[in-house]
Amino acid sequence: MIVEPVKTHEGWYVLHDFRTIDWEKWENASGDIKEKTLKQFQELLGSWQETTDANYGDYAMFSIIGQKADILFMFMRPTMKELNQEERAFSRSLLGQFTKPAYSFVSIVEKSSYTVDYDNPYDDPEMRKKLFPLIPKDAYICFYPMSKLRGEIYNWFQMPREDRKRLMYEHIETAKPYTETVRRIITGATGLDDYEWGVSLFCDDPLQFKKLIYGTRFDEVSARYGVFGSFLVGYRLEPADIYDYFM
Repeated sequence: MIVEPVKTHEGWYVLHDFRTIDWEKWENASGDIKEKTLKQFQELLGSWQETTDANYGDYAMFSIIGQKADILFMFMRPTMKELNQEERAFSRSLLGQFTKPAYSFVSIVEKSSYTVDYDNPYDDPEMRKKLFPLIPKDAYICFYPMSKLRGEIYNWFQMPREDRKRLMYEHIETAKPYTETVRRIITGATGLDDYEWGVSLFCDDPLQFKKLIYGTRFDEVSARYGVFGSFLVGYRLEPADIYDYFM
């Protein structure tokens, strides 16, 4: 049986770069080294902000809560090569020498045509905003990777397109009450990482993450076909927060 795949439209390439900080090494560093390290890092942040100001992507930093990681750098760039350049720029910086990789996710902003299709989405201003967004300024982030089940009995990729469309519509309807409080960026990662999608949620009240995700657990597309990775939650760090965060 040949199943019709859904057409997707893509925008920014995205890297979620999670790091752990070697706090013992940091605490043992001299005051001069710390000052030099943070000064250089502020310069790096300035270069990232210049990229954002030029409408060439975006970036954000978050302090991760729990033991999975300490800090997250989220980058959006036009090409995957540029993501790697930012990753290497931090790794080779003085501050990068005090960190170790904890987890990463490589993907690309994706919009499917299950609900709305466009002949040329790049000519539509509203669609361009969705494909090439800025990272929301909300205080908290919740990131998790996910895939769709490919089992012997239930297989998302063997379902007729109209059935998948119906389930996705129901899923969107379940999440609608949270549209104003929880912003989201959905990225596709098939062939780019271990899971098929990355979900980045943003809000000012982290309780809303729980409410939203719990509510959608009961719709069929999540309950029967959702395969989820680890959830990582954190709060946003601005450049002005860096000195207090490390010192």
